[in-house]
Amino acid sequence: MHPKPGANGTSITEFILLGLVETPGLWPVFFILFLLAYMTTVGGNLSILAAILVEPKLHTPMYFFLGNLSVMDVGCISVTIPSMLGRLLSHKRTVPYGACLTQLFFFHLLAGVDCFLLTAMAYDRFLAICRPLTYSTRMNHTVQRILVASSWACSFSNALIHTVAISTLHFCGPNIIDNFYCDLPQLFQLSCSSTQLNELLLFALSFIMAGTPMALIFTSYIHVATAVLRIRSVEGRKKAFSTCSSHLTVVAMFYGTGMVNYMRLGSIKLSDKDKAIGIFNTVINPMLNPLIYSLRNPDVQAALWRVLTGRRPTA
Repeated sequence: MHPKPGANGTSITEFILLGLVETPGLWPVFFILFLLAYMTTVGGNLSILAAILVEPKLHTPMYFFLGNLSVMDVGCISVTIPSMLGRLLSHKRTVPYGACLTQLFFFHLLAGVDCFLLTAMAYDRFLAICRPLTYSTRMNHTVQRILVASSWACSFSNALIHTVAISTLHFCGPNIIDNFYCDLPQLFQLSCSSTQLNELLLFALSFIMAGTPMALIFTSYIHVATAVLRIRSVEGRKKAFSTCSSHLTVVAMFYGTGMVNYMRLGSIKLSDKDKAIGIFNTVINPMLNPLIYSLRNPDVQAALWRVLTGRRPTA
């Protein structure tokens, strides 16, 4: 994929990513910190996936979606951090135009799948708590696979549309991106041609990719809260809420930072706050997810312990 020439006949063939810090003396410190964060995230999410695969108690729809979410988290952080570590190590901050758009495509693909998986998990909680008698038939293996496949299909379409749309823009002037990865807001600011259509497209697709799932999640949990409050037993209420609290925490973190990042397209210059939001989206969220889902879940904790110690699960 090559950039189209601008009005003066020139075109950008590569971008310069300034990264998180411009002082070369701090690069080794950031390299070590983000290498540890990457290893922790990959190790934590793959441990959750291994626990779900080996523990029969976790062979349920909720953990099927959680296993898929763990794979997406590994993918999201792998799209951005290894390339940043490579630039810190080589002291080379340039990234080819095609590589920048490729990173953008895969980041939006994997983050989009995350959106729909979180929605599927909310729907699963709704059926389990509000429709327990029909839960096993409404959330069978076929339905689970259809939900995951639909998540991939919608997210692929979204990522492809954005990538094709931004490839039509002219980049003929400044090529410096004050961030550590390529994304739409930064590229919009470097375009020599109008980005009005691209920004409208981003707003419309964000409504579909984020607004609709958020509405469905909110609606699901309104029904869940209503059903839980009808439970007379305090222990019953506590158990029902505990199965939802981890998911709600992840939803709040994921959608909160995502909305701040993509709903501020009018700002002239990216600030350190935007970089912090980027770190939260690409590093902190995927790193915290395994901790959040295992912290208050004895079944996951027991399964993780068996994975780490090599013990076989009890029948």
